[in-house]
Amino acid sequence: MGDEAFDCDVLIVGLGPVGAMLALLLAQSGVSIIAIDKDTAVYPLPRAAHFDHEIMRLFQQVGVAEAVSRHARPAPAYEFRAADGQVLLRMDLPPLAPSGWATGYMFHQPAVENALRAKLEQSRLAQIRLAQRFERLEHDSGGVTAFLQGPDGASSIRARYLVGCDGASSLVRDAIGGALDDYQFDEPWLVIDAVLENGARPPEVNLQICDPSRPTTCVLMGPGRHRWEFMLLPGETPEQVLRDDFIAPLIAGWDCGPVQIERKAVYRFHGLVAKTWRNGRVLLAGDAAHQMPPFAGQGMCSGLRDAANLAWKLRAAIQGDADEALLDTYQVEREPHVRTYIELAIGMGRVVCTLDRDVAAQRDAGMLAQRAAGAPTLPPAAPAPLTGDGFLAGAPGAGALFPQAVSGQAEPRQRLDDVLGAGPWLIARSASPDLGAITVTDLTDPQLQPFRSSLEGWLDRHRAQAVLIRPDRYVFGAGEPRVLADAYMQALRPTSAA
Repeated sequence: MGDEAFDCDVLIVGLGPVGAMLALLLAQSGVSIIAIDKDTAVYPLPRAAHFDHEIMRLFQQVGVAEAVSRHARPAPAYEFRAADGQVLLRMDLPPLAPSGWATGYMFHQPAVENALRAKLEQSRLAQIRLAQRFERLEHDSGGVTAFLQGPDGASSIRARYLVGCDGASSLVRDAIGGALDDYQFDEPWLVIDAVLENGARPPEVNLQICDPSRPTTCVLMGPGRHRWEFMLLPGETPEQVLRDDFIAPLIAGWDCGPVQIERKAVYRFHGLVAKTWRNGRVLLAGDAAHQMPPFAGQGMCSGLRDAANLAWKLRAAIQGDADEALLDTYQVEREPHVRTYIELAIGMGRVVCTLDRDVAAQRDAGMLAQRAAGAPTLPPAAPAPLTGDGFLAGAPGAGALFPQAVSGQAEPRQRLDDVLGAGPWLIARSASPDLGAITVTDLTDPQLQPFRSSLEGWLDRHRAQAVLIRPDRYVFGAGEPRVLADAYMQALRPTSAA
């Protein structure tokens, strides 16, 4: 990259959960980072409510799963109910998902963010600078200079790359001319977060109440907390619905016992995707790149998946293991995945947000008939495998999340990721020769014995001798070891291959 002086390898603008996760992943892999945020502390009130098994696997990867678990609980069943209480749709979650954790979790976001920051503060390669507001940037072929404003005046930071994790109103996105693709879904909702007091008895499942008189969401949060969301009706204003005398009868109608309101806010639920996620050495992640309604519980999850996808590619480019062109695969892989979840959430939202009683009656009848017949009433929640040049085209398993085998029936369980480390990994049926920078192991390795049955089963199902797994736990491809290794090294250097 030349002899030019840099303050860090990567400057991260915005230290919410996505920025903190990206910073941790990069610092753990030997990349120096500076993470800035305009605020002086973690936002103290809950926002996101849910994360899934893949995200708990990420928390495991950066060493905060145990801390996060103290502020989370496995997600219960999710029901859509008609105004009269009939169950239109019920989604029961398996207790153990492919990532080796519960399928989903309800959590308290401030506590989880504090766990991420505490871990980040222990890193010798990470600097956290708070009360620093991003103003503008200049970028060239060699790096990026960000200009900031803080309590002590103006300053600047020079970095090889800059990643904007600065939320829905991203100034970094504006700085690179990031236009948004709008799904034209825009619904205002009142969000109420409450702390449960002694004697409180809220519902034990997550609920979408499809009542045309006022669509309502009722979900568990972290331990001891609950959330209600009420759709604003035509003519209602944010100022009106935020009054205590408006909120009190809405909560009282649930007859759940004593609660203390922790937060009340009006949000507009919408679907937006930035058209450009990368401009040279400047990239976007999380809400800066995409926003979605909350009905599928995948907003924060999608941002954390961005961090996992981007972190290993930045590391490879910075440390010379890959061409910078590898970064072009970031948006190619992540955008279709994000759009699947946005479209799912909007589809669920359109089911919930019906205010016309005749339309609602037709909806209810159709969903009840589908449920009675055992037919799915919503599109599947799992997106298709990722595609693009970051995978071996046509190879078995390519683009799918590799399952994490676990041993034991109770915590603490032994998990595959902890044994194998950062990756990339090539797991073969039998011993393979040295394949350079790729970590190679085989089913005769004593460390893999607790997982051998699961790994053999995966290889059998894919009729393969080996599988190569990227650092983000997605399958590059399955096949013959040497073929996989050679193809992976070529994928890291698409410019050289051309």
